[in-house]
Amino acid sequence: MVPGVIVKETLRKGLDVIGICDHNATENVVAVRKAAEKERIPVLGGMEITSQEEVHILAFFDNDASLSKMQEIVYDSLPGTNDERAFGEQVIVNEEDCVVGLNDRLLIGATRLSLEAIVEAIHSLGGLAIASHIDRESFGIVGQLGFVPEGLALDALEVSPRTSVGNALAAFPQASGYPLVTFSDAHYPEDIGNRWTGFLIEDIRTVEMKWALQAQQGRRTFLSE
Repeated sequence: MVPGVIVKETLRKGLDVIGICDHNATENVVAVRKAAEKERIPVLGGMEITSQEEVHILAFFDNDASLSKMQEIVYDSLPGTNDERAFGEQVIVNEEDCVVGLNDRLLIGATRLSLEAIVEAIHSLGGLAIASHIDRESFGIVGQLGFVPEGLALDALEVSPRTSVGNALAAFPQASGYPLVTFSDAHYPEDIGNRWTGFLIEDIRTVEMKWALQAQQGRRTFLSE
């Protein structure tokens, strides 16, 4: 999943914009963005944050300053050191796909941040907060908690490629009332673009995406199946 391969697959799949959300880390976002600029592919920076309840929350931001601040918040609350024998190397790369460093934090682990604290921090930095893969038992908000906490100000819930959106609505009544999105959740190049959400928006900004999710200001979303 180096930048050059991600860009190649993005072009092959005909995607207009991609989001980069590594687990609890953002170091590779800039490298992918630089590689994608050559092909004029916009890259939305983000990360997939693991709460203390072991729920994954996607965070997307307009600018690198907000992304960096969110990274500081996560790192300040992320205990442990990576065991390369168990989990492999966590490489940091540049836009030419060259390894320039290693991340020794336990990125696979959970932060000490509650769900509420994560969502609040994301919104305070102008970002989008989306609960990941609600149809998965592991690390999904319904699988971990059995419900979506009342008052949790999520911008949307994500359905993974393993489940159709229609089936997810039937299987998870807890999702009622929330906007739904579906993404590839790609961990391997061949998975890129196997699911996508379309946004009818004027430009790629989180406020535009929020309007689309809420069907406001003439914006809207449409989902692949």
